[in-house]
Amino acid sequence: MERQNSMDGKPMKRVLGRSGIEVSALGLGCWAIGGPYAGGANQYGWGHVDDAESIRAIRRALDLGVTFFDTASSYGAGHSETVLGQALGGDRDQVVIATKWGWTFDEATREAGGADSSIAYLRSCLDGSLRRLGTDYVDLYQLHLGDLPVTEALEMIEPLEDLVAAGKIRAYGWSTDDPQRAEAFAAAGTHCTAIQYDMSVLADRPRMVACCEQAEQAGINRGPLAMGLLSGKYADGRKVAADDVRSQGYEWLTYFHDGAAAPRWQARVEALREVFATGGRTPTQGALAWLWARSQTTIPIPGFRDTAQVEQNAAALTFGPLRAREFAEVEDLLSDLRTS
Repeated sequence: MERQNSMDGKPMKRVLGRSGIEVSALGLGCWAIGGPYAGGANQYGWGHVDDAESIRAIRRALDLGVTFFDTASSYGAGHSETVLGQALGGDRDQVVIATKWGWTFDEATREAGGADSSIAYLRSCLDGSLRRLGTDYVDLYQLHLGDLPVTEALEMIEPLEDLVAAGKIRAYGWSTDDPQRAEAFAAAGTHCTAIQYDMSVLADRPRMVACCEQAEQAGINRGPLAMGLLSGKYADGRKVAADDVRSQGYEWLTYFHDGAAAPRWQARVEALREVFATGGRTPTQGALAWLWARSQTTIPIPGFRDTAQVEQNAAALTFGPLRAREFAEVEDLLSDLRTS
């Protein structure tokens, strides 16, 4: 595929895997706008959020050419989907909505529950998502249980294909960081078109990239800004709120420690800032540009809380991917950092 360049001022576009669905090369991740939700003492949200500001931010994203929005039924125990549906309103047919199923929750109390990999929940969860989003179809429906055994995941292919035939979804995928799981799911599913996985300049995933390229899958990049670390705003030692997921001690949450930026990662961010802030970009825009230069399949979905964040991230679309020289400079720097 020919590398896209958006220095002509027009926002970049990409195709969602083998579905033929065109989307903006940048999506918005809607986890944070779901607000607080917890399961017992465990926090799973990003703290307090202003719904009115979330809606303004989504509307601003539409103005700036963003057409891809990724959420999940469990984000805010359904609240993220509700806010997204309200914000999109009559523009629903102009955008591509991705959501996920697999984690249970109580919508009334906003309490998180456990996993449910049953076919019955696949269907009932979709009905709930459609209601909250205010739509009669979802463009991309994603399995949210990243470590589910492949045999169980493959049992979902037939009911997912039935949902495609019924017009309730257009395509489906899996949110998993395991290339073997991704490869098996993509190979089995005719309408499987996307794999969502954690990836940023701080966490390259060459096997996941190769999987998406070989299987004609979109690589939806969650965590493209390392949960906000690449923004640089945590360099002063500030901490996130106690009800923010980044304050938790989960094993997979390596970028933050006790709610503050982990020193070993913060050092890498500082080393990258100068090279990313070239050609008029901000460091955040440079981090997104690295992902676009990494592969034609990549579609980063940075999260947001306000309009200013959306404006900065969406502006990266007009700059396009890093040029070959810039990309090589980043790779050289990363190589030095890994060995230092």
